[in-house]
Amino acid sequence: MKQRKVRLKQTPIRRLAVVLGGILIGCGLLASCADPGEDVRVRLCKDLVAGQVGTDRLDWTRVDTKTPGYQDAIVSLRWASADAEGNSGSATCVYPYNAVDDTAQQLADPLSAYATSPSRVVINGETLSGRALANAVAQAMQRQGRELIDAARQAVGQ
Repeated sequence: MKQRKVRLKQTPIRRLAVVLGGILIGCGLLASCADPGEDVRVRLCKDLVAGQVGTDRLDWTRVDTKTPGYQDAIVSLRWASADAEGNSGSATCVYPYNAVDDTAQQLADPLSAYATSPSRVVINGETLSGRALANAVAQAMQRQGRELIDAARQAVGQ
């Protein structure tokens, strides 16, 4: 028996969807490679701080991560403001342990065993909790979304 190949009709909408999908995937990969060494938890913590401090002009002077086994991971940041005032500060983001099993991935990347959203954030001694933490995370995610869209626009423009 001879098998027949079924070919889907290429409509303009289907072609557009394929092209846009390819562009978005490419832009996503491009944007995610901006700093391949930075973990998503560290990036989110930085974005949370920038949103709460009210400026993107922060010079990160220290970034430490602690992954104490099955306890919460801690991302500690210190910064100096790049503005004329030169303010500095510190923050701590706490991420709960979130792994079901121990894997080789966790040996290579210990932070991968932890949640990607913090359960507690302390900025300059003040704890964000409950509604304030949820709003801060939402603002940081919106900031990251805007950066992704801007990177996609720049990639398409080039």
